[in-house]
Amino acid sequence: MFVVQSPMADGPPVGREAQSARLWQVLDGLERGRGAVVEIAGEPGAGKTQLACWLAEQAGRRGLPVIWARAPRSGEGPFRVFRDAAGRTGPAEGPGPADPAAWYELIRQRAAGGVLLVDELHRADPSSLELALRLIRSVSSPSPFVLVLAHRPRQSPPALLEALDLGVRTAGIVRVEAGPLDVAAVAALLDRWRRPLAVGAYGAGAPDAAMAPAYALPGGTGASAAVLHAASKGLPGYLRLLVAAGFDAGLWPDRAGGDEDCLLREAAPLLAELGALSGPARAAARAAAVLGGTFRPADAARIAGLGARDGLAACAELVRADLVRPAGHGQRLAFRHPVVGRVAHADCELPFLLDAHRRALRMAAERGAPAVERARHAEHLVHTDGAAAARVLAEGAAEAVTRAPAIAARWLRLALDAPPARGREAEERAAWELAHCRALIASGHIREARALAHDLLAEGGPRPADPGPAGRPGDGGARLTPRLLLRAYAVCADAERLLCRYEEAEAIARAGMALLPRPLPAVLSPEATELIYEYGLVHVLRGTHDRIRPLLWEAARARTEAGPSASAALGVLIAFCDVFSGDIARGAPEVTRCAALVDALPDGVAGHTPDVLALLGCAELYLERFPDARRHLQRGLDAATGGAQKHIRAHQLLGLTMIDQWAGRLDGAERRAAEAEELARAVGAPDVVTLATAMRAMTLVWSRGRRYAGEAVALAARAVDVVALGRGWWATSAISLLAHAQLLGGDATGCLRTLRDGGGGDGLPQVQPAFRPSLLALMATAALAGGDPGDAERLLADAEADAGRLGLPLQWACVHRAGAQLRSARGEHAGALELFERAAEAFRGGGLPVQHAWTLIAAAPATALVRGPGAALDVLARAESMARSCGAALAVEEAERVRALLSADTRPALGTRPSTGSRAADLWSALSEREREVADLAAAGLRSRQIAERLFLSHRTVDSHLGNAYRKLGVSSRTALARALGPAVPG
Repeated sequence: MFVVQSPMADGPPVGREAQSARLWQVLDGLERGRGAVVEIAGEPGAGKTQLACWLAEQAGRRGLPVIWARAPRSGEGPFRVFRDAAGRTGPAEGPGPADPAAWYELIRQRAAGGVLLVDELHRADPSSLELALRLIRSVSSPSPFVLVLAHRPRQSPPALLEALDLGVRTAGIVRVEAGPLDVAAVAALLDRWRRPLAVGAYGAGAPDAAMAPAYALPGGTGASAAVLHAASKGLPGYLRLLVAAGFDAGLWPDRAGGDEDCLLREAAPLLAELGALSGPARAAARAAAVLGGTFRPADAARIAGLGARDGLAACAELVRADLVRPAGHGQRLAFRHPVVGRVAHADCELPFLLDAHRRALRMAAERGAPAVERARHAEHLVHTDGAAAARVLAEGAAEAVTRAPAIAARWLRLALDAPPARGREAEERAAWELAHCRALIASGHIREARALAHDLLAEGGPRPADPGPAGRPGDGGARLTPRLLLRAYAVCADAERLLCRYEEAEAIARAGMALLPRPLPAVLSPEATELIYEYGLVHVLRGTHDRIRPLLWEAARARTEAGPSASAALGVLIAFCDVFSGDIARGAPEVTRCAALVDALPDGVAGHTPDVLALLGCAELYLERFPDARRHLQRGLDAATGGAQKHIRAHQLLGLTMIDQWAGRLDGAERRAAEAEELARAVGAPDVVTLATAMRAMTLVWSRGRRYAGEAVALAARAVDVVALGRGWWATSAISLLAHAQLLGGDATGCLRTLRDGGGGDGLPQVQPAFRPSLLALMATAALAGGDPGDAERLLADAEADAGRLGLPLQWACVHRAGAQLRSARGEHAGALELFERAAEAFRGGGLPVQHAWTLIAAAPATALVRGPGAALDVLARAESMARSCGAALAVEEAERVRALLSADTRPALGTRPSTGSRAADLWSALSEREREVADLAAAGLRSRQIAERLFLSHRTVDSHLGNAYRKLGVSSRTALARALGPAVPG
């Protein structure tokens, strides 16, 4: 039974399996008459009380008595921790101190045979601490019980820490540390909170369902378990506060979320900590919350209105209470966790907040602080100091938009909500509106940005009924100046493009381009440069890049006022178009030149044109410069922090997924593809979702093997089905991945159909030329597997011609591998082996271990026929070892399959025919590919179940294939089957 009601326990501890097992063992020992001391130690918010509650609940279920003791935050008199635990019959207090021996005996008697839980022991008064030390030393003596001590080591008295450390080393004290949870545990905890909690989930004595959290999890905000894990530092108490506040990753750590009322309701224990402070310390804590981040004690004192000495004393009290901790250099301090500061800020009265932020803004301005720092204070003053605060917010947004676009969007919205200005300031507000659209796009709110941009064009764009004195649209009566009008068209087209509405994006950008003089002027404004870049980007993603190349070249010859980053952006776009079009001779040196320009840009400057790093990395991918591509894509990914540029982050993740897949980092590829898919769904980009899903499916085929191939192909097919064929780069890339997965999964006919339908027919005219040779080679392999060597030969000729024009080693490697397979089918095994080896060496040199292994496996039958079975088995061993190190289960399975065929007999490898003219050749050709596989293994003596396991088929499917083979060959047994197929063909 509970003598004192337990604090709320939020169900069985998540991520605390090891700790729970230790506590379970302690209860087992108690039932056998053996007492113990258990120390539960951890950071604030780590879940120490939850573990203690769980132990109490388990003890109660065993019928063991449980007593709770808790150190109060205030009060007078000795033994305050144990007064409730002692009950109403505690020893009488005389005029002097109570008798420690009497308290000790009483507590031992009441706890005998049960569990005494002491929570928050670090707050114990001296007499309670002395009693706890006595209990620690004597708990294993007769009349045993379990003593559980939960405390924060940072705040615990040295005597307690010393006694516990000594006990852990010598007296068998059980130490249970509540450390941070891992990401999987945080995900499980979030999942539990999303579901209604069952009655009884909170532990004995708690009011169960009435205690369930009344807030919703931030599932719609894109806050993943990994993001929340990082923000909470894995501590469940802080995780709960963030979830209660409606966590928004884009605003963190400046804000926990949008629901401060719910945050304060959930933060009752933390508010009690703040409430236990002295008056000056409470004022210093609120001032520190206003300053945010790290702060100097003198600044907190000034904001709080304290003198220097009192301010230092107040900050020292905050450190002793472990509410703030030293941070960095220069005697700066910070809250022990940012959410503690957010709670302290939310608890401030409005008059104090306004006055404190006004003082902080004045102090920041005096010191010449960055606009971002000043804007954090100005946002609280926008409704009292309107015009001045609005300008500070706009300046801060311009600094913050690259790394914290959600905050920039918030500040710009607040600035625009200030009373409107007139005259020259109206143009300034129009610029803020466009900057607001850009910030919304960068933070992933693309539909909202699109709507605002359309409103701007409708209100301030060209008015046909009011042409202006010059007779040109947009000159008179427009809300936007001509330069801002160009920017509005660029922003609107950008939003449409990111939503994969390419026709609308191209039409809007074209309308804006009509405002530019042609030929282009010798000096381009930043707004004109931005519009030209956007227009070109739309055409690239539509696959109509050839139409835009002359305009881009003309723009590149002009000088731009937008600075070096804009010049680099135009250069990268032109180089990408060249490489994308297959013009390697022109594009390769341009990519090298542009890479040098981009590498010279600081991160902050490069981050203002986030597409550039993604485009450059993709161009380098096409040129097979994988280390350079990885470097630039990763730099772009690193710059997109704090929720910035989700759409571009998705693009960069896709490029890195491809590199990881080729480099044999299949786990990383699967993880990146899933993240890209999630981001693309969040911003509403269906074409990007399709490509991410297709990449993930392709990775799964390699990593999980044939058993999963059907499911993975279906996943890719469902994704591709939602994309209109011929929609440009995204669609053709996804379609090519689906076709590749289909062939690996055994569907050669589906592979050919997918590529012909999605690539524009024979020759694949709608496929990007830089990848066309490898896709034509894939089609040739599929045609050969489908029994059409003539079609395979025609496709291979096209592939060789395209590969010759490009001159890219890995594209040639794919073509050589397909050519080797065609020669093998003709019986030209020596020539086939030479091509296999050239392809394998190219894949090895290019750092593509999975393709290298796959090529060696394909070469094994030709190796056996030319150099003997021993050499072939050596090749397979190398390939299998390589595939296993990459986790490429499909390649491992294929190596095992080919080894079985070679080891079972020296009969021709799968897909080749016995020597022409023999009866065996006619019989062999009568069987399907799968029937030949099954028949060959059966003829070698394997039973149906063994064949099923080796080929990852069901027992029934093997019997069906075997029955078909018997029927076609006119035999009725495995022995007759072996005779019908004939002897091995000599090499």
